Amino acid sequence: MDIGVTIRNMGPESTADMVVACAREAEDQGIESLWITDHIAIPPNDAEGSGGRYLDTLTTLAWLGGATRRIKLGSGVLILPYRPMLPTAKQIATIQELTKNRLVLGIGIGWMDPEFKALGIDRHQRGRITDDTLQFLNECFAKDEVSLNEQSFLFKPRPQKPPILIGGNAPQALHRAARYADGWIPMARDPQQLQTKITTYQKLTDDLGKPRGNITVMTSLPLNEPDNARRLLAEYEKLGADRLVCNLRYHNADVYRDQLKKLTDVSNR
Repeated sequence: MDIGVTIRNMGPESTADMVVACAREAEDQGIESLWITDHIAIPPNDAEGSGGRYLDTLTTLAWLGGATRRIKLGSGVLILPYRPMLPTAKQIATIQELTKNRLVLGIGIGWMDPEFKALGIDRHQRGRITDDTLQFLNECFAKDEVSLNEQSFLFKPRPQKPPILIGGNAPQALHRAARYADGWIPMARDPQQLQTKITTYQKLTDDLGKPRGNITVMTSLPLNEPDNARRLLAEYEKLGADRLVCNLRYHNADVYRDQLKKLTDVSNR
C-alpha cells in the first residue's frame, strides 16, 4: 500500500517557503504522493482554520511539480463543476506533461453553497456538469483531435492520462467512479466505514466489465500512538486500499518533518 500525505495550501501554512519546504521533506523521506485540497470562495462565516486563504489547486500542483522531482502530486479533490471544461483539460494536460506524468487527479462535485453562488453555477447541476467534464477529459486524453461546441481542434500536448479518482461516499460517487474514472478516493475515520462500500464499488466495476480501480483512502492516523497507527494501516490494507493519504496537522516545517518521521516509522512496519 502506497503512503501519501496532505500538505496545507490554505491558512498561514500556505506560504511559498513553507509549502516548498514541506513538499521537499516529504519527497526526501520517500513519501509516495502529496495531496492538496480545493476551495475558491470561502465565505467569511466559514473561514475558521484558513482565514479564507486558499492557494489555487492546479496552480499549486504545477508549482510543486517544479520544486520536486519524483513525488506524485494529487488533488484531494478538485471540484470539477467550478471550472470550464476546455481550459481545465489544458491545465491538467500541461501539469502532467511538465511533471513527467506525476499527477493524480482526485475529482469531486462540491458541496459548499456559497462557492457555487459566487461562481454563478447552479449547485443542483453539479453532478451533470461533472459527468460531462469527465467524459470530455477522457476523450481529450484518448485522441489528438476532439470536438467541443461543434468545433474540432487538436488537443496537444497529450501526455499519458493522469489517473482520475472520484471522491465521495454517496452511491452516485461510486457509480461515477466505476463508469468514468480509474478509481475511488473516499474519506474515512476508520476502516469499518469502507468495507461495504468497497464491495459495492467492486461489483459496479465488475458489472461494467472493468478492472477494479485504485482505492485511495484519505484519513488521519494517531501517529502519537504507533501501535494503534500500525493496526489501522494494516486494516486499511486488508480491506483493499491501494494508497492511504494521511492528513498531517502542523504549524511549521519542523512539526511537519516530525509528523513525517512518525508516519514513515509506522508505515515501514
